[in-house]
Amino acid sequence: MSAAVTAHDLVKTYPKGVTALDRLSLTVRPGEVLGLLGPNGAGKSTTVKILTTLARPDSGTATVCGHDVLRHPDRVRRVIGVVAQRSGLDPAASGRDNLMLQGHLFGMRGAALRTRVDELLEAFGVADAQHRAVRDWSGGMQRRLDVALGLVHRPAVLFLDEPTTGLDPVGRAQLWTEIARLAGAELAILLTTHYLDEADRLADRVAIVAGGRIVTEGTPATLKAELRGDAVHLELRTPESSPDAVRVLRAVPGLRDVAADQRRLSARADDGAAAVPGVLAALDAAGVPVASVTVARPSLDDVYLKHAGQRIEVAA
Repeated sequence: MSAAVTAHDLVKTYPKGVTALDRLSLTVRPGEVLGLLGPNGAGKSTTVKILTTLARPDSGTATVCGHDVLRHPDRVRRVIGVVAQRSGLDPAASGRDNLMLQGHLFGMRGAALRTRVDELLEAFGVADAQHRAVRDWSGGMQRRLDVALGLVHRPAVLFLDEPTTGLDPVGRAQLWTEIARLAGAELAILLTTHYLDEADRLADRVAIVAGGRIVTEGTPATLKAELRGDAVHLELRTPESSPDAVRVLRAVPGLRDVAADQRRLSARADDGAAAVPGVLAALDAAGVPVASVTVARPSLDDVYLKHAGQRIEVAA
């Protein structure tokens, strides 16, 4: 099966020596949701801009549905749908008019366009509000309409660039439902996110980005299974104690993969619950004050910490 999206050794630098992409490579297959996971500044949005012809790489190659993004950008634009971080809706227009205008931009007309708009309004649960100006819609409804906007012309590839940023938990859950419904057909979806639970729930494969390159990739289940045993997470009372805590934990029998991110520390153990008493005793003996300790099964947060050396911080 031919890939829907390919990128090979993409490099992109910005003024003042900022490297956004450092030989990044990825593949998205038809019918697959690839989650590009990483914090703000990791290079996710730059990747999307290049793949959607909105930016040029300094070097490297990329294709969408077999079309080179640099040589044939017009062909690429005909086969993709894009839901950017910022809404593309006209707030003064109604939901129906927004969808109709999008169809006109892609050369759609008449009964075929009206039927397609009706389908999308129903599918995304906004048909009852279709004649109201979208500025009067809730944030979740607007975001669902944004996704519908990217699907009017039946693209082969849909780019979702952090689609749930700024939504409340209810709005996020509703949009997750719509994205999950889209998956599984021939539509290829590239989803960028810094929400770990979002990638875990929606993505068939996850590619973790750090420093402008992909540091590991695989299914969420496979990536978590590679982290044998339990995760032991500690929060110290003061970040100044972190270097001492790392030194102490590395000497505790049965612990491995000790990592620190300011006052938060993590390690792995075959039996996390059994390891906790020894961990607390060792830190107490060293005079390192601990605020809390938890034991959990591996998560994508642990996977990211292992491969990128830091946690993903999500701004409130």
